[in-house]
Amino acid sequence: MDGQQNEQNAAGGTTPAGRRRWPLRRGAVPPGWRGPLRMAGVTVAVLAVTLAGVVLGVLGGGRVDTDIGPFQATLTLSPDTDGGTRVDIPPLGALLLDSHDGPTRLTVRLGALDQTRTEALIDDPASIQRASVSAVEDVRSGVMRLGLRTVACAVLATLLLAALVFRNVRRTAVAGGLALAVTAGSLGTAAATLRPQAIEEPRYEGLLVNAPAIVGDARRIANDYTRYAEQLERLVGNVSKLYTTVSGLPVFEPAPDTTRVLHVSDMHLNPTGWQLIRTVVEQFDIDVVIDTGDITDWGSEPEASYVGSIGLLRKPYVYIRGNHDSARTAAAVARQPNAIVLNNSTTTVAGLTIAGIGDPRFTPDKNTSPAGSGLTPQVADQVIGTGEQLAETIRRSPRPVDIALVHDPASAGPLSGTCPLVLAGHTHARQVSKLPQQPGQPTTQLMVEGSTGGAGLRGLEGEEPTPLSMSVLYFDKDKLLQAYDDITVGGTGEAQVNLERHVIRDPKAGDQVPVTPTPTRGGPVSPAPNGSPTATPSPTG
Repeated sequence: MDGQQNEQNAAGGTTPAGRRRWPLRRGAVPPGWRGPLRMAGVTVAVLAVTLAGVVLGVLGGGRVDTDIGPFQATLTLSPDTDGGTRVDIPPLGALLLDSHDGPTRLTVRLGALDQTRTEALIDDPASIQRASVSAVEDVRSGVMRLGLRTVACAVLATLLLAALVFRNVRRTAVAGGLALAVTAGSLGTAAATLRPQAIEEPRYEGLLVNAPAIVGDARRIANDYTRYAEQLERLVGNVSKLYTTVSGLPVFEPAPDTTRVLHVSDMHLNPTGWQLIRTVVEQFDIDVVIDTGDITDWGSEPEASYVGSIGLLRKPYVYIRGNHDSARTAAAVARQPNAIVLNNSTTTVAGLTIAGIGDPRFTPDKNTSPAGSGLTPQVADQVIGTGEQLAETIRRSPRPVDIALVHDPASAGPLSGTCPLVLAGHTHARQVSKLPQQPGQPTTQLMVEGSTGGAGLRGLEGEEPTPLSMSVLYFDKDKLLQAYDDITVGGTGEAQVNLERHVIRDPKAGDQVPVTPTPTRGGPVSPAPNGSPTATPSPTG
């Protein structure tokens, strides 16, 4: 009997005392556990809704547009386990800074340049220092607005999501409070672990891997530039005085029908170059300006505003693309009202027929021709092929071509005998020579210009700044070169302007200058014995 009673008890009937026991089903929860489990479930649900609301709010609202110096920038906050700051400089790449800890990452994306403020920087070098000071305040103000906006958006998104899920005022309020605590705590952690010195040790992505001076040496370059700009303000004013003295010499007196051409090259974004060009254009009564390329450094969209100074010259501006200029750069130049962009084409300006072709390469990373090396066979064929294309265009021209333009003097070889004069740049070193000629061919003179921009800011990295150089060419009524003035500003780090006048004794044969060896197809190109820049391109070109 006892065994039978026990079986009944085991089956869930009654206890030995006669009380009924709760029937247990497989998987059932005892009544005493239901309350805690229900509370735990609600807690997990509130936490999940809170985190989802915070993430949605941060992704949807954690963004502000602001001005940083001349740039239009976008600041963005996003969830991230490692924290830090990312500065995007499209299309050049990004800087990665280990600026803070915490679950938030700050992204600063630099966009277009404001035209008005950019022109102010170009026209007034002193404003660069003022802009650098205001940029710090711009960033601080933008980050504060971004933080407040992110907190507000995260809390609002969480409240809306919780109201939809729970339909309960208390749980919605708890979720909103948690969202405020999570967001504010994350931003507080970032602020508490802020490391301002992280900007001194950035990591690079994209093309910026090859330009550490963007942050590392920028402070020293900026200091040098301020001193250098002060010198150039005095030096540019001396050009007119020098010209007055030199032009009065009986060595060469330009005739009334003389055509004056200003040859510039390799500006590399130096705003001071425009000041010098404007002064020379006015004082030398220039008829046309010829630019043989590398007006920018990276060919990016923000740099395109730099070419806006072309329109201020109010003289025809003939341009070919250099290896640092992108198709976007050439398009920006073409939009200037007085600019003419040549790409395997010809034009007639001020009575001169000019043919030109852009460089076949786009190499803003500066690693295509390292120091001390020559052109590889593949690149040599490419560069020489450009000269051959232009030579064929010149032969088909209905009018005799007076001047041919190439960026790299290594392209000049095939142009021998096709025209009297070839202008080039690229090497940042001035050179005048004759191209090798076949029997019966007319003489072709090659004139390689230095850097009118002093190699840009990189020209200030050395002990002495790279001088700014340009040349004024004088053509007679028959469009033959009669004389040229070499103008050098700076040089050897001293406050000086040099102007050297060269008179060509026999315009048909060219000046008495050495013959320049030129690269040929089918093999590597080594430096010429006389150090000719046509054989080895400059690593900074």
